[in-house]
Amino acid sequence: MTDTNDPAGGAPEGPRQIVTPDDAPHIQVHAQYVKDLSFENPEAPHSLANQGTAPNIEVSVDVGARGLAPSQFEVELRITAHASQAEKKAFVVEVLYAGVFTMHNVPDQQLKEACLIEGPRLLFPFARRIVADATRDGGFPPLLLEPIDFVALYMQSAADGAGGEGGNSNGNGGTE
Repeated sequence: MTDTNDPAGGAPEGPRQIVTPDDAPHIQVHAQYVKDLSFENPEAPHSLANQGTAPNIEVSVDVGARGLAPSQFEVELRITAHASQAEKKAFVVEVLYAGVFTMHNVPDQQLKEACLIEGPRLLFPFARRIVADATRDGGFPPLLLEPIDFVALYMQSAADGAGGEGGNSNGNGGTE
């Protein structure tokens, strides 16, 4: 390797426009927190004895955002899972996980997408862990949610007339 910029070595010639980190759109995370957490095991201890068969699990996902200050938003990710075995409720877990974000250099026409796609995408791994821990601590195998396509969730919500203000997903973390 040499210290010279040899055009034959692949270094670009001519003026280059360099985007500084201050000019590039980016999201700053200020805080993440559990706003609400609920785990119900209404048939315990009987539901814990019937773990030989896989429960039927329905998962729904909703996202939302609200402005706190110019370019600062609270983004909420709500995950609800209902599990049943033999026509009886095994468990219900609900988590409302949120974060406070500042959207730096994000054009106004892209703020909604940044809040409702990128915000939940950043929050999801933490909310997924909370759901898994809650189900495990409730006596069941951990519920490991599949990754969620927040772009598809946003597009579905926009197509349904909600204007992208939230979304709903049924199934084991996938979108319909």
